[in-house]
Amino acid sequence: MGTLTDAVTQALDAGSPLAQAVEGFAAREGQRSMASAVAQAIEMGNVLVVEAGTGVGKTYAYLLPALLSGKRVLLSTATKALQDQLFGRDIPQLLSTLGLPSRVALLKGRSSYLCLSRLGLARQSGALQRSTDLRALASVELWAHNTSSGDLAELTTLDEQSPVTPLVTSTRESCVGAKCQQFQGCHVYRARREAMAADVVVINHHLFFADWNVRESGVAELLPTVNAVVFDEAHQLNEIGIQFLGTQLSTGQLQAWGRDLVTVGLQHARGLADWQDLAMRLEGVLAELHLVCQAPTEPKTRLRWSGEVPQGIAPMLWRRAMASLEAALSACVEALTGVAEAALELSAMLGRAELLGERLAHFAHLPPAGVVRWLECGVRLRMVESPLTVADALRERLTQRSDTGFGTGWIFTSATLGQDPGLASFVEAHGLVGATVLQVPSPFDYQQQARLYVPPDFAKPSDSRHSDQVAELVTQAAAILGGRTLVLTTTLRSMRRIAQVLRANFASHYAVQVLLQGETSKRELLAQFSAAKSAAGYVLVATGSFWEGVDVPGDALQMVVIDKIPFTPPDDPVVEARSQQLEAEGKSAFTHYQLPQAAMALRQGVGRLIRRETDRGVLVICDVRLLQMGYGRSLLSSLPNMPMLRERAEFSEALEALTKPSTKDLYSAFHP
Repeated sequence: MGTLTDAVTQALDAGSPLAQAVEGFAAREGQRSMASAVAQAIEMGNVLVVEAGTGVGKTYAYLLPALLSGKRVLLSTATKALQDQLFGRDIPQLLSTLGLPSRVALLKGRSSYLCLSRLGLARQSGALQRSTDLRALASVELWAHNTSSGDLAELTTLDEQSPVTPLVTSTRESCVGAKCQQFQGCHVYRARREAMAADVVVINHHLFFADWNVRESGVAELLPTVNAVVFDEAHQLNEIGIQFLGTQLSTGQLQAWGRDLVTVGLQHARGLADWQDLAMRLEGVLAELHLVCQAPTEPKTRLRWSGEVPQGIAPMLWRRAMASLEAALSACVEALTGVAEAALELSAMLGRAELLGERLAHFAHLPPAGVVRWLECGVRLRMVESPLTVADALRERLTQRSDTGFGTGWIFTSATLGQDPGLASFVEAHGLVGATVLQVPSPFDYQQQARLYVPPDFAKPSDSRHSDQVAELVTQAAAILGGRTLVLTTTLRSMRRIAQVLRANFASHYAVQVLLQGETSKRELLAQFSAAKSAAGYVLVATGSFWEGVDVPGDALQMVVIDKIPFTPPDDPVVEARSQQLEAEGKSAFTHYQLPQAAMALRQGVGRLIRRETDRGVLVICDVRLLQMGYGRSLLSSLPNMPMLRERAEFSEALEALTKPSTKDLYSAFHP
């Protein structure tokens, strides 16, 4: 009887059923190497870290061993989009092709599932006033009669940021569990029951860490029963993990609780308290807190919070606002205490209020040692206190053994995990010292498929002219290509300025249109961008999540422009605290933390250009520090090995070559 490694190798052979069933399948040595390593980790219960370059086919390289092993496996992704892709496309295709009977379940957090109880109260809440929101609620009500999963991802017309979503979903605090009248049809508990009975469960990193302390979503119960855990997009583990392993309190949570107070109070205790007045008082002090913090409109502005008050906020105003918030919440608790026994829903509201009060009291005291605390400002305020890394938490999980008596195999994989030898920065930051490390290079021929251009005459990124220079270069280049350009920026300000200049420049150039992140959903933007025809094209200007998870193969994308090296802001509280910790250990924070982080982010952005063996394109990084600084040359050496264009004329010739009918050889136009 062959081993799991043998079975995986056979499945990846050129003549296998998989090769016949999957369009464009090609036997890749790197994919076989990774799949074999994953198979061994599952069989032996070892820890494996795998960096698999773009095009290796890492998804099949871990799915095949997981499915062929016949063991219980937990698959975790960084995004719901990849989670849905695995569950809805990749895994069903493999199971069908290989004839495997594995039971597969999808498990998300509460906010992804329709709550039937809250749906019944949504119209009564009075929170929705705009006609567009009321129509969105109507679509949810209609869909609720037909859905079997209750997963809101099925409703493609419902935007993730819609105010309808929190009204029709539950939280851990608002759910009354088995006492709910709708419990038998509860989508959340049905998903958990299916997960407990499945062979393969697909979750996401947020859910994995959110479940760590409260053990409420079902992941904690699943972990001891699985034989292997696979983290895809593992480069995001630390950033996601530290936010869920600590304590959080947001004005959004308090506002949602206030809305529920009115709905539940009027339904079960009308006349026993002025519920609307209590909620309005709470809403007022939350608005006061926002004014005190002078919260900007841009999201995720983090304020350092090492003392009693967050950085830059007047201490007296902060204390007054926090005291007013505590008083408003206490008044609500007092009103609920007198009526809590009248209805289960009122008792649940009281429990939620007490938990919110405990968190508020926690943030009224100085942060304990060994953690980082910050205030996240934007549309909502969020108080966060977290450990500096997930290393200790992961190390604790890695030492546990499964119920089967065997060690669990842990696999951490991504296209980018670092630039240093042996991926030491990633391994140490995640508590994985002693793990087997495998680095599989991309199979793409970047020497033939791509060119790199770093404009040598640009101002430094700190110069106020820099964004305009980027926009002018993109204008000239995109005019040659007919669009087909993705511009990745490191800040919202740069993104908006570049888009503004581009739109002004292309105002009369109807063959090229400029798309901007935020003006519609990411899914719709990418669908429009990918649908570009040969006679017209798009320039998509974006930041944040567009640096990864964007897959636009073919001629629709032929140029990626990155405005500057994606260093994390040095004044970010997490970066600052982690840097101070490293300096205290005698290490260079720049060398051991900031540079590896920038390298990973840069490689993620670069990875958007070449997605298939037939793709051709030009990468532009508008940061002269790559040419002038020692660390710049180090970053360049971490990128795929593609020829560099030295002159603007060479850059223009490369673009012209991409417009030829045949671009099999990127430079066939001027190298006959």
